[in-house]
Amino acid sequence: MKETLKFFNIALISLGFIIAIILIKYKPMYEVKISGEQVGYIQNRKAFNEMVEENIEKYSSKNIDKVELTENPEYELKLVEKTKESNENEIIIALQKTVEITYKYYELAFNDKSIEQVDTIENANQIINDIEEVTDKEISLTVNEKTTTNIEELDIKTLEVAKTNIIETLDIDTTEEIAKVNGIKIVTLPITGRISSRYGVSSSIRSSTHTGLDIQAAQGTPIKVISNGTVTHAAKAGAYGYLVKVDHSNGVETWYAHTSKMYVKPGQKVKAGDVIALVGSTGNSTGPHLHLEIRINGKHVNPQKYLYN
Repeated sequence: MKETLKFFNIALISLGFIIAIILIKYKPMYEVKISGEQVGYIQNRKAFNEMVEENIEKYSSKNIDKVELTENPEYELKLVEKTKESNENEIIIALQKTVEITYKYYELAFNDKSIEQVDTIENANQIINDIEEVTDKEISLTVNEKTTTNIEELDIKTLEVAKTNIIETLDIDTTEEIAKVNGIKIVTLPITGRISSRYGVSSSIRSSTHTGLDIQAAQGTPIKVISNGTVTHAAKAGAYGYLVKVDHSNGVETWYAHTSKMYVKPGQKVKAGDVIALVGSTGNSTGPHLHLEIRINGKHVNPQKYLYN
């Protein structure tokens, strides 16, 4: 029994001596493999898993919905030379190359056709609300939540850029109206200036009451058409001098008289705000001004009822 115990003690001492020699030259480390290929070593598996979670699994950025590793790391505890250093950062980079990222965005579509992409549902709804507010009518845009793993499919715009593109694509009229004449939106004044003669007044220079509104302005002041329409007349017209007439549909017509120069021709389409002529004093005129008439179904009405209040 004593001999057995003595042998056991000698063996234990020898084993300890061998372990001590090993530990002097070697240390335990985890070998890390990805898809069976060795990519490096780490010292603390728990600490490394926390690095993976922080730098990969919890990675977040704009429009990222989720991040998944397509290849999980494999660990094997080994004794390596003490001079061997861990390379956690390099392994993290290698793992990042195996990551699959799913992106989420919101598509604005019209008649099932995608028009724009934005990053949040709030932006998508804001665009619809903004457009409906200025047009005063409901627009048939749908919002679809989309996901993709292909970053090249992303073409996300800011709220303002997306809104502008949608307005242009759908040709939505977002101009703010000053007034409406028989259902026609008036969106701009032709000129700004002092009213020198009001509608319906009598004067020694006229054979009847005034059929329009005279707005005094400097010679050459640009005259803007007050609503979308089609030019029906652009020529000299007796006492009106150089006269431009624009048909706005619904029986609404505007006349711009005494101009010094005209920039449009009959049949030409014009949009509200386009410069169609310059202020002048042609025809029966006492000085530079614009004579503006609004006619509904051929009958003149008071322009001041709609403008220059």
